[in-house]
Amino acid sequence: MSVSDLIGALDAIPKLSGSAAPSTNSNSVIMDAPDWLTESYIQDALRDFYGDQRIKITCLQVHPALGKGENYGGVLTRVKAQFTRRDGTCQIGHYIIKSSFESDEFSRNAMEPYDIFNREMSIYEQILPKLKALLHEIEDGEEIFAETMAVDYDRSVLIFEDLSARKFVMPDRLTGLDLKLARLVLRKLAKMHATSAVLNEREDHALESYDRGMFNRHTDNYAPCFLGMLQAASRRVAQWPGYELYAEKLEALLPVYMELGKRVFDVSPGQINVLAHGDLWTNNVLVKYDKETGEAEDVILIDFQYVAWGSPAIDLFYFLNSSLEFDLHLNNQEELIHYYFNIFSETLRKLRFKAAIPSMHQFHQQLQEKAFYGMHTTISILPIQRNVESADADFNALMQSNQRAINFKNACYGNPATQRIMRQLLPKFHQEGLLDADQ
Repeated sequence: MSVSDLIGALDAIPKLSGSAAPSTNSNSVIMDAPDWLTESYIQDALRDFYGDQRIKITCLQVHPALGKGENYGGVLTRVKAQFTRRDGTCQIGHYIIKSSFESDEFSRNAMEPYDIFNREMSIYEQILPKLKALLHEIEDGEEIFAETMAVDYDRSVLIFEDLSARKFVMPDRLTGLDLKLARLVLRKLAKMHATSAVLNEREDHALESYDRGMFNRHTDNYAPCFLGMLQAASRRVAQWPGYELYAEKLEALLPVYMELGKRVFDVSPGQINVLAHGDLWTNNVLVKYDKETGEAEDVILIDFQYVAWGSPAIDLFYFLNSSLEFDLHLNNQEELIHYYFNIFSETLRKLRFKAAIPSMHQFHQQLQEKAFYGMHTTISILPIQRNVESADADFNALMQSNQRAINFKNACYGNPATQRIMRQLLPKFHQEGLLDADQ
């Protein structure tokens, strides 16, 4: 399951281990990179992007962009390239190369039914530029997405501008986002959602083929992750005095859990639907902070592997239950949904959306039908995202059912911050019927 494909500066990641691979250029260092990621490959990509076949790399640094436990959805590599242009000028470029788990057969087979790499490439190449153009129609030049440098379908590779060069960084996934930063993210999300609804309307339902979100009607390949986390949650909660009932209810959800998730992703006729990001949380947001105040001033949304046509609830419940500071998680979700809705509905009106725009009350009713996803995110996803144990933190540990995988899932519930949120919200979920197997 993808829970953190990240593009940007990661200064907090520990020093990387591994040996440098030989290069044709003595000034190049290529460390722990896929075999195909050579100096020649990067040079050809630069030549194509800049339209200059005489570009020559003079110095190259390549190394992994993420530490263990920070990414479960692909291989991210950071590149710093110094190169000369046709006119003799020298230039330095910073890039992120995102590729699939091509060397890991288990991971590749588990992800294959979701087609996440081909879909993400098509989103960056074909859809996001159109959403950007729609914003320009209403003279809204706000930057929402990362600039794409190259799309390589043969190798399932995307190359982006490394936004760390523009001082965009990853926020702290263990702390969560404050109110101002959460609003910045929701403002960008609202505009993405609104433009996608308009694009789908104008282009004869073209976005409705994106139907392979984390839960979908095509595959249950991620069931070992979701059900394994649910079982680990039940084991942990059973250890808390007074929470035994909740542990039993979580265990009783196992036979119906995947079906309940699929219902969230099922398109509801007559309701407002959008192209959901599908994995919107802290590590899929890059933030630019004001140098003097330290406050967030801009954000960029990244990682579109799990886009899905469906309810805005998919992103709202996932983001609000995975990425906020503790008090916001508990007390400010309704306020943030209202903030999102005002921008969402205003953007739809500006773009002359033809279908009915729901009222705020109607929108809340539509969200309520998908409320299971907020419970799921808090109980089964947040513990992964706030996990601090990196020893076994990899895709296989999420997706397998062996003892190593069980140990990792159990460890995800060891973070006191995660336990605190679960202790607060389990009674609420119980009262709302979201822990009931017959919901």
